[in-house]
Amino acid sequence: MNSKELIRKINKLRKEKNAIILAHYYQIGEIQDIADFTGDSLQLAQVAAQNDAEIILFAGVHFMAETAKTLSPNKKVILPDLKTGCSLALSAPTKKFVEFKKQHPDHKVVSYINCTAEMKTHTDVVCTSSNAVDIVNSFPKEQPLIFAPDKNLGSYVNKVTGRNMLLWDGACHVHDRISADILKKLIEKHPDAQVIAHPESREEVLNLANFIGSTAKMIDYVSKSDTETFIVVTETGILHKMKQVAPNKKYILASKDENNTNNCEFMKLNTLENVYECLLNESPEIILSDHIIENARKPIIRMLELSK
Repeated sequence: MNSKELIRKINKLRKEKNAIILAHYYQIGEIQDIADFTGDSLQLAQVAAQNDAEIILFAGVHFMAETAKTLSPNKKVILPDLKTGCSLALSAPTKKFVEFKKQHPDHKVVSYINCTAEMKTHTDVVCTSSNAVDIVNSFPKEQPLIFAPDKNLGSYVNKVTGRNMLLWDGACHVHDRISADILKKLIEKHPDAQVIAHPESREEVLNLANFIGSTAKMIDYVSKSDTETFIVVTETGILHKMKQVAPNKKYILASKDENNTNNCEFMKLNTLENVYECLLNESPEIILSDHIIENARKPIIRMLELSK
């Protein structure tokens, strides 16, 4: 079945089933283009909760669909491929984290939203890359904190806030594999370019950046900046949206090879074909226990309250 026919069938199914398709910025362009909404993980989960659709097809990775289910427990949440994990979420097994937490009973836990629903149940408040600094600053300076699972984002927040949070040793493999050496070579080759980087990147990389921000903030930045050329330090999929909002600008993706790609293998498991099959069969479905939903929801709601 060709792409045109797949899209026609997907559109027919979503209308018949009262379904919406949510796509993260790291999805392939074809999926972003057919989505009802594109955005980062929290934006999409909030859209799902505020929408009257009965079925939510989340074109992203597993923890994102779990967040949507947590905020919309009465809706059916489906994911095209259950193997769409996340290296960052997988870096914090709940059992090991609980043992670590017990060693520091006086610490509160701030967890990056890029973690499993089960991990969120052991969290005091969740944060995103956009609001991590504000969430951490909401705690008194004297309150000891654990930040998990992303050591790079945690290190960045420590630097901005002047904190000394305990950092869980996890990282996103997409961002962590870009080194300062790789970036310096690109800067030498493109001296007029600005470096824009996601805060999941290494500290040595962030030190070279002209702008640091979440996926949504990076897209907004290129749309408003007078700069013509950008070196982009994040996942390949973001270029699709950047080229839509600022088509006349040049984008060089920081990558380990000469292919100008920095793909998340998990994100790229989603295709038009399995989006269609997922919607047709309403499966695989995200199932969470009432206990997980109730206790994972609390730190997310706390974050939303603090972010008003």
